[in-house]
Amino acid sequence: MKSRAMSGSQLWAPVVLLVLLQSAQCVYIQYHGFQVQLESVKKLVELEEQQMSNPQSPSGSLLPAVCHNSALPLDLQPVCASQDATSIFKDLKTIATDECELCINVACTGCR
Repeated sequence: MKSRAMSGSQLWAPVVLLVLLQSAQCVYIQYHGFQVQLESVKKLVELEEQQMSNPQSPSGSLLPAVCHNSALPLDLQPVCASQDATSIFKDLKTIATDECELCINVACTGCR
């Protein structure tokens, strides 16, 4: 039997395809110059709920308490640098409700 050696590009093709398919399934919210994943906003809601049940926010901070949480998704962290972080987070959570899941909000992209 003759064995065929696979080239490097043949080995990477399934990985690249998987990454592309995975990113194609993401729903993004574009708001005030920020682009965040819907899943990140869901994580934001979870983090805020956890913090409400266990408040340990730094006193005197102008940033939302969730900005100090190391579990905050990377795509939401730039929002913390904005002076309007509190209102942007509030608006993102509003957009991310069922309207983004149903893809009827113009701020949501990547809908199937």
